[in-house]
Amino acid sequence: MSVVDCSYHNPMVLEESAVAPLAGGLLQNGYQCGILWGAALAAGARAYQLLGPGAYAETQAILVTQKLVEAFRLRNKEINCSDIIGMRWKVSSPRSLAAQVLKFFLRGGPLLCFNMSANFAEAAFREIDRSSTASSAIAPSTPVSCASLLASRMGASDMHAVLAAGFAGGIGLSGGACGALGAAIWIISMDHAKVSGSNPGFADPLALAAVERYLAASDNEFECARVISRQFESAADHAAYIQGGGCAKIIQALSAPA
Repeated sequence: MSVVDCSYHNPMVLEESAVAPLAGGLLQNGYQCGILWGAALAAGARAYQLLGPGAYAETQAILVTQKLVEAFRLRNKEINCSDIIGMRWKVSSPRSLAAQVLKFFLRGGPLLCFNMSANFAEAAFREIDRSSTASSAIAPSTPVSCASLLASRMGASDMHAVLAAGFAGGIGLSGGACGALGAAIWIISMDHAKVSGSNPGFADPLALAAVERYLAASDNEFECARVISRQFESAADHAAYIQGGGCAKIIQALSAPA
């Protein structure tokens, strides 16, 4: 996110640092690569920069994020962290984790992730630039994005609601780990950084509590496509679902005071 935003002369230090807990596939749960969460936020930042707040910008962020997911999958074959690096951070025992971490380092995992991030940053910038200027999205009425709605319910600004919009439907409507959950963790991380001046990391009690509330509301399913038993076909399809009360239980659980 940092590389892309700086390319548009729009650095967002707080927002960028708060992406860190999404690394490892959402608090190291192995779902969508942290690079994609950051890229989606960069798409939202560009949409807000060009269009300001509202449904049109949120729709634009979703459409551009769809392109980013496609580009990432084309480059890396997979979008989930655990599939890309061949390991799971959340395992049953410390010994198992140690063995997997050793395997990760022996296979050059850190270098793989660094190179993947550096290479995709340039591709993401090109895709965001091309899609943001070429798209002719027709915005439905609000709310458009589950993640934007959740952000607003948590007291986030209009800008942050647009930034999070691309998380919708499991990032770019891909059906992956819930975008509203990702938005909640990101906002919690930003709030923590505002107070403490530091990033809370992967063990922030408030973020972990949000995950527990989410799982209780989603029947222990992380992935959007499993929660709703299908994948969204378009931004309009997603908007209609949210406007019809879809995922209301999840949004209520995530926006509840800790």
